[in-house]
Formats: sequence, C-alpha cells, structure tokens
Amino acid sequence: MASAAHSPTVAATLAAWHRMIASGNLAGLPALLHPDAVFRSPMAFKPYPGAATVALILNTVFGVFEGFAYHRELATDDGLSAVLEFSAEVNGKKIKGIDLIRFDADGRITDFEVMVRPMSGLAALGEEMGKRVGPLLASSRAVLKPPG
Repeated sequence: MASAAHSPTVAATLAAWHRMIASGNLAGLPALLHPDAVFRSPMAFKPYPGAATVALILNTVFGVFEGFAYHRELATDDGLSAVLEFSAEVNGKKIKGIDLIRFDADGRITDFEVMVRPMSGLAALGEEMGKRVGPLLASSRAVLKPPG
C-alpha cells in the first residue's frame, strides 16, 4: 500500500509551520489560517472559532510547552489533512499528543485539533492555559479548566 502525501499547498503550509516552530516565532501564523478556522481543545468539546482565536491559543500553548518536538507526520488520502505526533513537558509533566490539522484547497488551516495524554499532563496543560488565556476566551465561552 502506498503512503498518502500532502497536496502541494498543504505541504507548503506545513513547511512554513515547521519553520515557525523551529525558530520559536509564530508571527507568520495568521497568514496560514483560514478566517473561519477553528481550534478544538483537548479540554473542551465545543471548538473555539475564528482565526484570531486560533492564533491566540496556538501562540499561548507554544509558550506553555517546554521541550516541544514533532516526531511523525502522516497525511490523509486526499492530501488535505495531517496528523503530527509530538512530545513536550508542561510544568514538569511529560505529555505526548497529536495535532490533527485540516486544510482547504489553498493550503490554509481550517481546523486544528489537539489530543494529549496522559491525564496528568492534560491537567497541567489545562491549568496553565486557563491562567494564560482563560480570561481572554471567557467572553465567548467557558474558560479552559483542568478535568476533575
């Protein structure tokens, strides 16, 4: 069975994303996002809509993670979705996770979903994100809170 490959526009966006992660500077992120992009948090069922909100969350979480690194990248058969496996630490708690990213035909990110394990790492992530962006997101939705 042949492995799927990203479409050329998605490959270009992912290359830009990886350059930003490597440089530690996500200033170019808004250009990669569709205006109606959504972020799906591992802490909340309801997505956070809008490119500005997605950029805020991703910039904040990048500041929360310590030792962040991607390990694997997979593509869907249509070339418009990617799964990126990562590891990091949050306040001394090791985490593993995946970023599930969907793109439009122009290569813009339309949906960014994060899944994280184990529960102790997810709780640390939720607590830290709640401190940093909770008040900013509270006007539109419930604040991120750790489980339990």
